[in-house]
Amino acid sequence: MRRPFTGALTVPLAVLVAAAVLPLAPSAPAAADEVIIGGSPVKTSDHPWVVALSSRDRFGGARSGQFCGGVVVGRSTVITAAHCMSEEVLGVPRTRVSDLKVIAGRTDLRTSEGAEIPLSSEYVNPEYDARTNSGDVAVLTLSKPLPAGDVLPMAAEGDPAYAPGTDASVYGWGDTTGAGAYADTLRAAQVKVLADDVCEKAYPGSADGKYIAETMLCAGELEGGKDACQGDSGGPLVAKGKLVGLVSWGSGCGRPKSPGVYTRASDVVKVMQQHG
Repeated sequence: MRRPFTGALTVPLAVLVAAAVLPLAPSAPAAADEVIIGGSPVKTSDHPWVVALSSRDRFGGARSGQFCGGVVVGRSTVITAAHCMSEEVLGVPRTRVSDLKVIAGRTDLRTSEGAEIPLSSEYVNPEYDARTNSGDVAVLTLSKPLPAGDVLPMAAEGDPAYAPGTDASVYGWGDTTGAGAYADTLRAAQVKVLADDVCEKAYPGSADGKYIAETMLCAGELEGGKDACQGDSGGPLVAKGKLVGLVSWGSGCGRPKSPGVYTRASDVVKVMQQHG
């Protein structure tokens, strides 16, 4: 998976990125996201379906405790990466994190704008495979609903938004350089959906994971330079006004011939249907 941000709990955490999970620091948990590489600032008022996952207890308060991204797909439903809920990312079992919240409407993590909403329940895909990264999705139910206008539709299987070459955007508060320069404000990068055979060639199977077309999608630029990164995990990849992927994993950030890999939104739909 994309490595999370790491840092001591006594030190404010920087913005996370989403492409792989960094090793845990001896005295602190890792944050689960990657940062957007090659992107530019955007506002949550224009993209209200982008939210941040937060735990100040685990990740400090300077950036509102952000450690992963998420997407509003129902008034009380947010989806994120399954690995964001893992002990590897949180540093302790999920049951020991008492202040996990979803932050909506906050462009700048240093402010108090928007709303911080506790969860009423969560569902981590039981078919998530940490070895390949397949099925990397968790469904979070909010204790208070968001406005209907905050909901982003998901692209169904066969939607033209999945076609190779389609323009797409990835959003997050993660690392903007690949060297730990975490963003305080929301950013987006413009990428292209890539063909499955390109992604299979890039990720035939290694310690990082294995590309599985049925459950994954990849996007980026073959020459590199634009990508999600640490601290962006669970954030949205959007094409033609619909969610097509969730930031999941990759090899580095913005490297040539190493595109970002996303949980395919059509597979997320299947997981949510199974969950009921």
